[in-house]
Amino acid sequence: MIKFFRKFRQRMLIENKFGKYLLYAVGEIILVVIGILIALQINNNNEERKIKIKELSYLANIKADSHLNLIELKAYIITRERSVNSAETILEFFENIENVDPEDFNFHNLNVQIWYPFNKNNNAYQELINSGNLAIISNDSIKNLLINMELNYKQIEFIERHMRQDFESYLYPIYFSITDLQSDITNYTFQVSKGTEGTKAELSKDKMELLLKNQTFKNGFVLSIFSNNRLILDYKKMILMTEKLLSSIDSELAENK
Repeated sequence: MIKFFRKFRQRMLIENKFGKYLLYAVGEIILVVIGILIALQINNNNEERKIKIKELSYLANIKADSHLNLIELKAYIITRERSVNSAETILEFFENIENVDPEDFNFHNLNVQIWYPFNKNNNAYQELINSGNLAIISNDSIKNLLINMELNYKQIEFIERHMRQDFESYLYPIYFSITDLQSDITNYTFQVSKGTEGTKAELSKDKMELLLKNQTFKNGFVLSIFSNNRLILDYKKMILMTEKLLSSIDSELAENK
């Protein structure tokens, strides 16, 4: 095509048909420009496809992490509710020390004191943030949900840190200074495993009564109920947000199959 225009241009010049030559020259320029624009558009479309593929890959990975978080959140709610029930039982023991069975006290006491912070699965989200690719998430609803969920996770971490500080101030020092922790844990393990692990160790009623007469120790259980109930509310909030996120991601992935 270019060779044809070159020969045609030369013939126009030879025949001194400058007007026609100028017209064809302009047409040739227009064709070149159109070709460049088409090439740029094809290149832009290819880039957009690559970005979309990367976006969908992030969404699929975030979806996988979110499913794991949903399972964990539901399990942690059960654990926190169990802790609240045990702490309320311990507070009842403070009002009736003489009739408390040391094994019952040990079981409920350790139900409260043995706990784990919630560890979220967010590798995909962290990769998205650290790589500076948050902007490629085209669905604003999904993007806002991710940001708000991260803020709520930080709130959960804050409450858990505060609860740990309470335990370290009100429960652990007093408990560790009075009790025989080895016997308590061995007996607790025996109880929760229904006798398949641990040992049914003999527990000291005198040490238990010392603990049940300590006001600071009692306050630790009061604070644990408050913090655990706060965490339960936040876990439930996270479940709703996670379910909404999963639904939005499913819709986005379905639209781009």
